[in-house]
Amino acid sequence: MSLKKDKQKVLGEVFDDERIAGFLVGEAPDGMARDYFLLERAYRSMTAESFTTFVRLFLEQNLDLDSPGPDGKTLLARIEEHRQGSDYAEVLKNAGARS
Repeated sequence: MSLKKDKQKVLGEVFDDERIAGFLVGEAPDGMARDYFLLERAYRSMTAESFTTFVRLFLEQNLDLDSPGPDGKTLLARIEEHRQGSDYAEVLKNAGARS
C-alpha cells in the first residue's frame, strides 16, 4: 500500500487576485459548512503565498476561519496533522484561526 502525500506542490499555475477571489464562490456539498468548504478547497489548490491572499479576501467577506468540517474539526486542526501543512497553518494562525 502506498501513502498519498499530504499536499502536492502546485507548479506553473498563475493565481492572480481575480482567480483567488473566484475560490470564494461556490456551495458546499450537503453536510459541510460553506466556509469550511471554501477554505479547504483553497488550501488544496493553492501555494501558501496564494492562500495568504485568499485568507485575507475570505476575512474581508466576514467568513469564519473556525468553521468546522464534517468531522467537527477546523481546517487549522486538520492542517496541523499534515506533515507539509505548516506554512498554511501559519497563515491561518496569523489571521486569527484557532485549532
